Amino acid sequence: MFPFLSRNKMSDAPEVNPAPAKSHEPHPLDAMTGGAFSAATSGERASRIRDWLATQPALEQLQEVFKELSGRDKGAARAVRERLDEIRRAKGQEAIAAEWADKAQALLAAPKLNIADALAWQRDAAKAGAPLSREPLSQLKVQLADRVKVIEDLQHRVQVQREAAVLLAQRIEVLSTKPWRDAQAALEMLGADVARWQQQADDLASDGSWASVDARFPPLLDASRVQLLVVWDAFQPAVAQAVLAAEDTSAPLPPVPVWADELRAARGLPPEAGSNGGAEAAAGKPARAPKPRVSPEAVEKSMQAVREALATLERETAEGHGKASVGAAAALRAVLKQHGKNIDQTLEHQVHAALVAAGELEGWQRWGADQVREELVAKAEALLNRPEGQALGGRKMQETLRSLREQWKKADQSGAPNHALWKKFDEACNAAHKVVEAWLDRIRAEAAEHKTQRLALIEEVKAWAQEHAASGDWKGINRALHQFGDRWRDGGHVGEKIFAELQPLWKQAISAAAAPFEAAQKESLARRHAMIDEAVALGAAPTLRIDAVKALQQRWQAEAQTVPLDRKHEQKLWDAFRKPIDEAFNRKSADRDRAVTELSARDKVVLEASKALEAANASGDAQQIRAAMQALEAALRGQAQAAEAVATARRDEQQAVAAAGDAKPVHAPAEGADAAAAVEGGDDVNAPAAAPAPAPAPKPSRPVVAVRGDDRPGMKKDAPAPAGRGTRPGERRDGRPGDRDAGRGARPDSRTGDRPDRGGRYGDRPAFEDRGPRLGDTAFRAQRDAMEHAQLALKKLAAQAHGEALTQLLTAWEKRDPSQLPGTQELGSGVTPAVRAAWAQALSAPPKADAAEALLRLEMAADAPTPAEHISARRMLQLQLLTRRNDPAPAQTWGQDAARVLASASDASNARRLQNALKVLLRK
Repeated sequence: MFPFLSRNKMSDAPEVNPAPAKSHEPHPLDAMTGGAFSAATSGERASRIRDWLATQPALEQLQEVFKELSGRDKGAARAVRERLDEIRRAKGQEAIAAEWADKAQALLAAPKLNIADALAWQRDAAKAGAPLSREPLSQLKVQLADRVKVIEDLQHRVQVQREAAVLLAQRIEVLSTKPWRDAQAALEMLGADVARWQQQADDLASDGSWASVDARFPPLLDASRVQLLVVWDAFQPAVAQAVLAAEDTSAPLPPVPVWADELRAARGLPPEAGSNGGAEAAAGKPARAPKPRVSPEAVEKSMQAVREALATLERETAEGHGKASVGAAAALRAVLKQHGKNIDQTLEHQVHAALVAAGELEGWQRWGADQVREELVAKAEALLNRPEGQALGGRKMQETLRSLREQWKKADQSGAPNHALWKKFDEACNAAHKVVEAWLDRIRAEAAEHKTQRLALIEEVKAWAQEHAASGDWKGINRALHQFGDRWRDGGHVGEKIFAELQPLWKQAISAAAAPFEAAQKESLARRHAMIDEAVALGAAPTLRIDAVKALQQRWQAEAQTVPLDRKHEQKLWDAFRKPIDEAFNRKSADRDRAVTELSARDKVVLEASKALEAANASGDAQQIRAAMQALEAALRGQAQAAEAVATARRDEQQAVAAAGDAKPVHAPAEGADAAAAVEGGDDVNAPAAAPAPAPAPKPSRPVVAVRGDDRPGMKKDAPAPAGRGTRPGERRDGRPGDRDAGRGARPDSRTGDRPDRGGRYGDRPAFEDRGPRLGDTAFRAQRDAMEHAQLALKKLAAQAHGEALTQLLTAWEKRDPSQLPGTQELGSGVTPAVRAAWAQALSAPPKADAAEALLRLEMAADAPTPAEHISARRMLQLQLLTRRNDPAPAQTWGQDAARVLASASDASNARRLQNALKVLLRK
C-alpha cells in the first residue's frame, strides 16, 4: 500500500541526491511524425499519429514508421497498419478494376450482346470485389445498363406489336359479322392501322441492336406480320366486292355470308335462292336448291351451345388463366362457326366482347408481373431505410440481395420485362450492396490477419518442437500439443484457398512436434500390454498374491501418470488390466461368503435366540422381552453349552464314585470338572465368585447448606461441581490430594508392572474377558438387530406405561378417587409404598388450601420451567431455602410435596404444572 523509502526520515545521515537520468536523444522519425516517438503516454502518441496520417504521407514513410512503432506501441501502430491495409486494398482493387473494365469493353464492342452476360458481369464483378462505384467501372456499368435497356425495349416492343396484330385481326373478324356498310366505314381506319403496324415492325427490324434481341422474338414478329397481312388481304377484296354488288345487282355476292345475305335481301331475292343466283343463271348454271328453314329447336340448341362456350371463356378470363383462356376462345370460335347463324344479336355482342377481353389477357399478365416487380423495388429500397437496431449485416444483406434478384428473374420469365422498374431496382440493389462491399473488405482484412496469425503459430510450433525435442515431460508435452490444436481451431476464418495452403504446413509442423510423444505412447502401450498379461497370470493362479497385485497396480499407476494416452483408449486398457484381478477377488469373496454362510452350532443357537427375541419384541410384553434378552446373552456367552457340559461331567463322576465305593466328597472333582468345562466353553460363569473386599466406612460430613450446582450440559444441577484446576497444588479434580492419577485409572507401575485392567500383579488374572468363539456375519448381525429392537421396544413400553400411570394419577386427583390411583409398580421405582399411601390419603380427604409452594418445590426438584406469573415466587422461595440450613432439598421431599398438591383442589393450570414435574420425577 505504501512505497518503501530508501532513507529513514528519523535518521541523521545526510540525504544523497540520486544521479540525474540520462537524457535520451530524439528519435529520427520524431520530426516527421510530429513527436509521436517522444510522447509520454500511449494516448498522446496515438493522437500525434492520427494528425500525421491526416497529411497523407507516402507509402515508404508509412512502412518505415510502422516498422519502428509496432515494437513500441501496438495501439498507436494500429492506425498506421490500417492505412497500409487500405493502400494495399486500393492497389488490389485497381488491378481488379482494370480486369473487369476490359471484360466490359469487350461486351460493349461485340455486335451481339447477351443480356445474361451483361447482368452476369455486374454480379461477378461485385463478387470479385471490383469497385463498381468508381471510374471507369461506374461508366462502363451505365453503358452496359443502357445497352441492356435498348435490347429489352426492343423485345418489349416486339411483344406489343404481336398483341397489336392479334387485336387488328380480331377487329377484322368482328367486322365480318357486322353489316358490310360498317366494314366499309372502318376500312380506311383499319388500313391506316395496318400500315402503321407494318412501319413499326420495319423500324424494329432495322434497329442497330436487333441482332442482340433474343432469338425467339424475331420469329414471333414475322408470324404476326404474315397472319395480319393474310387477314387484311382477304378483307379488302371482300369489302370491294360487297360495294360492287350493292351498286350492280348482276355482280357476284361477296364471300362473307353475313354480307351476302344482306345484299340478297336488298335485291329482293328469297333467302333460299342462293347468294349468286342471278350470276349463275346468266352463266347458264342451274339454280341452287332453296335452304331449308331452321326449326326453333335447332335455334335453341345452337344458342345453348354458344352460351356454354361463352361461359367457359368468361370464367377462364376472369380467373386470369392465360393458356386456358386461349383454348376457350378457340373453342368459342369453333362453336360460333357452326352455330353463329342461329343466334340473336344480343348473344352475338356478348360473344364478341368476350373474345376481345380474352385477347387482352396477356396484357393483364404483364400488368401482374409489373406489380411483383414494384414490390421487389420497394423491398430493395427498404433495405437501406431500416432502423438502426434492425439494420442487416453484410452476410444477411448479401443473401437478401441475391434472393431479390432471383425473384426478379422469375418475374421476367413470367411476363415481358420492364426496363424502367429494372433500373430503379438495380440502383436500389447497388446502393444496398455497398454494405456488402464494406463487409467483404472487413472479411478480407480479417482473413489476412488470421493468415498471419496462423503462419506465426506454425513457426511457434516448429520452435517449440526444437526446444522440447529431448524433454521427458510427456504430460506437459501432451498439454502443450492440445493447446496448440485449440489455438489453431480458434485462429479465425480464412478462405478455402488460403486454408488449403496452410493446412498441409500445419499438419507437417504438428506431426513433427508430436513425433517423440507418439513414440513414447507406443512404448507405453507395449509396457501396459505386458502388465495386462501379468495381471491375467496373477488372476489365474490358484492362490491370489495380494503383494504382487499391489505392486503391479502401483506400476500401472506410475506408467499412467508418466505417459498419458487418449482417455477412451486408456479406459479400455485399464478395464482389460482390472478384469482378471477383479475376477480373482470376486472368487475369493465368494469363497469367504460360502464359509460365512456355513453356520456353526453356536451360530445356530444365537440365531434361534435372536429369532425368539424378535418374536418377543413383536408381542409387546416387557417380561417376555427381558427373558428373551437374557436367553440371547446366555447364548452369546456359551452359558447353555457350559452348563450342559458341567452337568454331564458331574453325573459321570458320581456314577464312577458310587461304583468304586469311594468316600471322597463328590464336589471336589466336580469343581475340577466345572473349571474344565468353563475353560472349554470359554466362560467362567459357574466358578465361585470372589468375596468383595469390605468398603471403608464413609466419614460423616456436615450437611451442605448451599453449593454451586453443576451447570454443565448433561450434569445434574443439584450435585456439587467437582474441584477444578484452581485447587491447591498436588490436588486433582476429584479433590483427593496427592494421587495425580486418581479419576483416570492408575498408570502401570514401572517397577511392579501393575495394571488396573489386569486385576492384580504379574498377570495372575486374565487381561480380557473371554467372549467365546467368533460369531459368523449372519449370526452377529441377527443378534445385534434383535438387541437394538428389544431396547427400543422396552423404551417404548416404559414411556407408554409412564404416560398411562401419570394420566391415571391426574384423573384420580380430578375426581378425588383413591381407587383410580396407579399401583406402586406402575408408578415406578421412585415412588415407595409410603409415598403412594400418602397420595391416597390426600385424595380421600376433602380438598385443602392452595399448594402453590408445593408446586414450586416440585418444579425446582424436577428442574421444570415455571409459568411467567410464578417466577418471582420461585425466586423468593429459592432465597428462603438458602437460609434454611437443616431443611431437606426439594429433590428429597418431592413425594410429600406431591401429596400436598394432591390434597388441594384440582385446577387445569396446576394439573399441567404437576404433570410436567412428575413426568421428570417419576423417571428418576
